[in-house]
Amino acid sequence: MLCTFASVKKELKINMPTTLEENLATLEIAQTLGLLEEEFEQIKKILDRTPNFTEISIFSVMWSEHCCYKNSIKWLKTLPREGEKMLVGAGEENAGLVDVGEGRACCFKIESHNHPSAIEPYQGAATGVGGINRDIFTMGARPIAQLNSLRFGDITRERTKWHIKGVVKGIGDYGNAFGIPVVGGEVFFDKCYNTNPLVNAMSVGMMEAGDIISAIAEGPGNLVYIVGSSTGKDGIHGATFASGDITEESASDLPSVQVGDPFQEKLLMEATQELLGISGLVGMQDMGAAGITCSTLEMSDKGECGMKIYLDKVPTRQTDMKPYEILLSESQERMLVVVERGSEEEIIAVFEKWDLNCVEIGEVTDTKRVEYYMNGELVADVPAWDLVLGGGAPVYDREQKEPAYVAEASNFSIDSVTEPADLKAVADFMLQHQNIASKRWVIEQYDSMVGTANMGTNAESDAAVVNLKDSDTALLLSTDCNSRYVKADPRVGGMIAVTEGARNVTCSGGKPLAITNCLNFGNPYNPEVYWQFVGAVTGMGEACRKFDTPVTGGNVSFYNQTSIGGTEEAVHPTPVIGMLGLLESKSDRLLLEFNDIGDKIYLLGPSKNDISSSEYLYSYHGVENSPVPYFDLDEDYNTQQTLAKLNQNKLIQSAHDVADGGLYITLLESCFANEVGFEISTDATIRKDAFLFGESQGRIVVSVKAENESKFIESLGETDTPFALLGSVTKRDIKIDDVNFGTIIDLKNKYNTALGNLLA
Repeated sequence: MLCTFASVKKELKINMPTTLEENLATLEIAQTLGLLEEEFEQIKKILDRTPNFTEISIFSVMWSEHCCYKNSIKWLKTLPREGEKMLVGAGEENAGLVDVGEGRACCFKIESHNHPSAIEPYQGAATGVGGINRDIFTMGARPIAQLNSLRFGDITRERTKWHIKGVVKGIGDYGNAFGIPVVGGEVFFDKCYNTNPLVNAMSVGMMEAGDIISAIAEGPGNLVYIVGSSTGKDGIHGATFASGDITEESASDLPSVQVGDPFQEKLLMEATQELLGISGLVGMQDMGAAGITCSTLEMSDKGECGMKIYLDKVPTRQTDMKPYEILLSESQERMLVVVERGSEEEIIAVFEKWDLNCVEIGEVTDTKRVEYYMNGELVADVPAWDLVLGGGAPVYDREQKEPAYVAEASNFSIDSVTEPADLKAVADFMLQHQNIASKRWVIEQYDSMVGTANMGTNAESDAAVVNLKDSDTALLLSTDCNSRYVKADPRVGGMIAVTEGARNVTCSGGKPLAITNCLNFGNPYNPEVYWQFVGAVTGMGEACRKFDTPVTGGNVSFYNQTSIGGTEEAVHPTPVIGMLGLLESKSDRLLLEFNDIGDKIYLLGPSKNDISSSEYLYSYHGVENSPVPYFDLDEDYNTQQTLAKLNQNKLIQSAHDVADGGLYITLLESCFANEVGFEISTDATIRKDAFLFGESQGRIVVSVKAENESKFIESLGETDTPFALLGSVTKRDIKIDDVNFGTIIDLKNKYNTALGNLLA
């Protein structure tokens, strides 16, 4: 059940607690706050007594899926989490940390802010950006790039337009004011996201490899400070809100949406950067989900210590805030800092300089318990280990059941779909479809060039390229997932999400290093949803092992499911992959654009008579249930290795992977930048619609100078990678089998304006 404290008070007519003895929690209260009956009984055993309301509130947020991953951690642990470049393992700190050479480390992570964005798109998205950036700079890294992955419903619905306009403006306003460029991302529309849009934000930062600030508390007698903004009533019980379905009453949960201030966050980032020079700093953690509660408990458990926290000392925005309100507030731009006693003046001076709160609210103890006081009274007393992920928090493995649609999809045959006589009309439809057309309407609302690190957006290469100054290297970044593939076959779809991220890095001239992930699914208590989840995680793990890209961490977002009018509908399983790669030499950088007229166009990878789960089949023909497109993990890996070798030998001019929309869209996107055309011939053994619009995986389009063609072919002959000559780069016309599909200027205009026209 999903609720806020306001609805609990109204429904149960209870009084708020003031002391440990008052208002002992009941099973009814526990269940209303999202706890199971067996969990309530477990809490009583842990405490050796019945908890009071404040304590049961603490357990309810800490044992929510959002905080402890109780329904997912078993399977998350099966993902590969070790590698020679890994400096911090998954779950060890606020974000992953990867060695990128020359004594530098990249700190990166992706997280969701789906439920808040569903009911208040602007603040939901804005605070999602703020929260993920804090995960980066709380470790001592300076954020240098942001990406996002967005999913919305039917674009013809007014509510969808409200969602996308609010989310994009929220991301833009917060990120632009904070001063970090948005360098890449993706936007996708499908009716399954009508009520539950997905807003996944990724932040990437850089730091010296040895300068990490750990999220730890240790040293009895050391002091605990809250720094940054004051605490208000926004975001109370946000973790529980994120751990339940969207219902008709969800609008009443608006207080669970936080309110962000990017200018305050900018000050907080600069202040925390200065803490790196203070020897008395012990640890620091962002106050995200569950606010003070989560940070005090997790830092205590990590240091195998305890804390005494005095809630009446916390700076607040409203008067007479109750203990539970202070504890569970998710007000933004706050950190918990632990410092050695005797270092107080240095810490306070830093935050005074930046005009931020820096208030001592407690001390470290050796009890392994966290005691919360209000005006001298003990209002909650809980053991840290029992509440946290990796400690005593519950772990479940839910029931799985393969959905009936999977077997039905296997019966699909391409022969059941009549090939259209007018492929030009199909091409025009595809070019202007909201999932294919340029996302310029979105991108132009983001400041992509603030600072001096961005070397180009996804419009220029398959991955974003972020400069590392005073170095010949650069970061390569992408976010990827095709949720229709994952729904059709979760295991294979999970693999494809990883391999597409790797392909984007390889097609940009680099080497994949590691991933972060944001796993968006429906209700885990639904056996069919849990089957999707387990399959996707299994497939991701297989692909990560193949590409040697360990998982640095991320986020699980369950309950992206609508419960309205007695029916339940989950979003498509959407495990978004944030891929980190390294461009070891900037001279190896590859762009996706065709350059010179006369260059030869080749296709690496196999062409298949396959239109399964393609945008063409789904949107043009209206066939919503079909198998996953052709995919072979080993073959895809080998093709990427072949491409890397071709690039090292300087035998190719450009590279662009074949993805959504198929080969036709890939070729057009390679033409837009320099406004050139192409002339190609299709494969006579494959249906033309499948050849042009099918989405069989593992294919890459490259262009080759005429003088390099023989060496190019000779090099390919030394591999097992299938390849085919498609045609050549021409002036302005788009010709396929001698049929003119239009001029590049006209097609580019349609491509660039389609989404804006749909949203007008």
